[in-house]
Amino acid sequence: MPLTHFDAQGQAHMVDVSDKAVTDRVAVAGGHIKMTTQTFDIISEGRAKKGDVLGIARLAGIMGAKKTPDLIPLCHPLPVTKVAVELTLDPDLPGVLIEATVKTSGQTGVEMEALTAVSIAALTVYDMTKAVDKSMEIGGIRVLLKDGGKSGRYEAK
Repeated sequence: MPLTHFDAQGQAHMVDVSDKAVTDRVAVAGGHIKMTTQTFDIISEGRAKKGDVLGIARLAGIMGAKKTPDLIPLCHPLPVTKVAVELTLDPDLPGVLIEATVKTSGQTGVEMEALTAVSIAALTVYDMTKAVDKSMEIGGIRVLLKDGGKSGRYEAK
């Protein structure tokens, strides 16, 4: 399948979606941030000096989804109808699991918005706790579900 963001001459361009039908679309993305047990305990006990790490990261993820076309050059600005970001403490990592759900009714999907939400939420966790743990690792960011539009449903295995 050819890459859609390049024209016949190999130049980057924004994909023309004007002929696509307006449909309900949803995307779910996930990822995580691993940290030391000490950092995990600081977050889980609410002792971070900058405040409520998970609450602020949730808001940052929502804001990130809404700003995706400002960050990713060829993303279409979309009427985002829902953004939900869930951050779950996981002592087995140790760290935080992040999942973002984004919905729209539009002519193109919201995978990039969901991925951006997860990325920004993870970066915010890092920013708020980097004073005690610079070794944190952000990873596993991927699309878990995409539904709506011509290509149909995709679920990660």
